[in-house]
Amino acid sequence: MAAGGTYAGGVASVDHALTSKLASFGTTVFAEMTALAIETGAINLGQGFPDTDGPAEVLDAAVEAIRSGVNQYPPGPGLPVLREAIVEHQQRFYGLDYDVDAEVLVTAGATEALAGALLGMLDEGDEVVLFEPMYDSYQACIALAGGVLKPVVLRPDFEGDGRYGFDRDEFVAAVSPRTKLILLNTPHNPTGKVFTRDELQFIADVAIEHDLLVVTDEVYEHLVFSGAEHVPMATLPGMAERTLCISSGGKTFNTTGWKTGWMCGPAPMINAAKMAKQFLTYVNGAPFQPAIATGLRLPDSFYDHLAADLEAKRDRLLPGLEAAGFEVFVPEATYFTTVDIRPVRPDGDGIAFCMSLPVDVGVVAIPTQVFYANPEHGRHLVRFACCKRFEVLDQAVERLASLGAS
Repeated sequence: MAAGGTYAGGVASVDHALTSKLASFGTTVFAEMTALAIETGAINLGQGFPDTDGPAEVLDAAVEAIRSGVNQYPPGPGLPVLREAIVEHQQRFYGLDYDVDAEVLVTAGATEALAGALLGMLDEGDEVVLFEPMYDSYQACIALAGGVLKPVVLRPDFEGDGRYGFDRDEFVAAVSPRTKLILLNTPHNPTGKVFTRDELQFIADVAIEHDLLVVTDEVYEHLVFSGAEHVPMATLPGMAERTLCISSGGKTFNTTGWKTGWMCGPAPMINAAKMAKQFLTYVNGAPFQPAIATGLRLPDSFYDHLAADLEAKRDRLLPGLEAAGFEVFVPEATYFTTVDIRPVRPDGDGIAFCMSLPVDVGVVAIPTQVFYANPEHGRHLVRFACCKRFEVLDQAVERLASLGAS
């Protein structure tokens, strides 16, 4: 090797080690803002993770599994106890039937499930229709798979009702002969939107008409507030045979660090995703799998309390955001609330606002423009998370009040 890390002949250089597929991506915004929270001692309402542990039954099951020797590689598809619990869960809540051996796959969280699905099903140049803003791994995984992003914008207060919505003609126009897949996230991060049955039926009709595959990210399925209903795409007529459903236990059981997720769907889609997934982590988290199975079998009262508790936290945060001067878009689900910062910061520079907020008032939020393929659509929007203890939310609201007073 020649000096400076360049091979003789100039074929390669360490300066060009990064694949061009990821050249446009920087460090994830969550890492940057969490580091800023630590550096400034600010309250972190940026990254979506709870600050309390999950149910004791789930935690105890993990401890028991560790002490019982469930510490080696699990089977490639996942431990039978978890796959069986996933099948029971899908039938119990949605009336969906899956073959435990052929149509369920355990993954290292929903993010790996998404990566496996996209890497396993996309060829170079295949187009993916999805909504922006979007969870940040979507763009990167599509790029790694050689796919092409075809975003459709979700707009706040689309019909003057405060809800996020989309232009149906714009969605249809995004579909082309190169389109292979629709990627749908509902309940939706970062907007907190829950797609209605009518909206889902429209998307399903497009998928059937154009013979498209559908991948759904449903990790917030149990964090839905009063007045909204989570309808899995796979429950609609003609959709079970073309839909791969992805979820995880992290959000439902306050165990985001366990990274235990799964996918359910037709065997050909599961096999495609498994082909890629086996070369990513292969398997993961053996003792956490029976613990998540325990969680999935908890009674309805647990799930009812889970959603009600988070809704109360949302309602604790919202008045404080309004009092601080923001225009607030009330979420129907998830950990997150989006605000328009222009009443507080007229230039609408969300990134500059979020970089200064920890220093100015001691609170961390996420600039929503990082979730857009076209950042200008979200430049003025900022996301706050409510999945914290009430006293933490109260302290954050107290700090944010100085914005409204200025």
